[in-house]
Amino acid sequence: MAESFILLESDLIYAGSIISLYVDKIKSPEGRVMEREVVKHPDAVGIVAINKRKEIVFVKQYRHAIDADLLEIPAGLLADSESPEECAVRELREETGYRAGAVHKLAEFYTSAGFTDERFYLFFTDEIEEGEPERDEGEEGMQVERIPFIKAVEMAASGKIEDAKTLTAILMAARRIGRIEV
Repeated sequence: MAESFILLESDLIYAGSIISLYVDKIKSPEGRVMEREVVKHPDAVGIVAINKRKEIVFVKQYRHAIDADLLEIPAGLLADSESPEECAVRELREETGYRAGAVHKLAEFYTSAGFTDERFYLFFTDEIEEGEPERDEGEEGMQVERIPFIKAVEMAASGKIEDAKTLTAILMAARRIGRIEV
């Protein structure tokens, strides 16, 4: 915790298989006592994978919290003793069937530091080989979509892509690809 804030109390309200919810009491540098709701969440990883036809490999999947299908980059939770790079390669294989060669880190960020400690690692690869998905339980109905890179950038700019990690991924990949031939 930042030196100027003091944690007075932390109450576990809910512990689930993926998240834990705490209500913390903190004291500000001015002496004000405040409550903060904090979601503890495992770190996550995503990967922008581009094939030889300069298409980004996406997955479309149902997200119950918003009752809608979202177009997203392949992503998932970091497993114990797994590096973020290993997780990116694994998630790409499991969700899409693609096998990655070299992966390059694009970014590392907090997904929403106002309420959660989740850190997200974002990777890039343009060295992929097609294969069969090896999906986990709960990934039923997931569809693989390949969208030309330029069209994906346009979709992000026009609001057709609504997932924050995917918007960030497209932006960061565009920055990287701007330095190489598209």
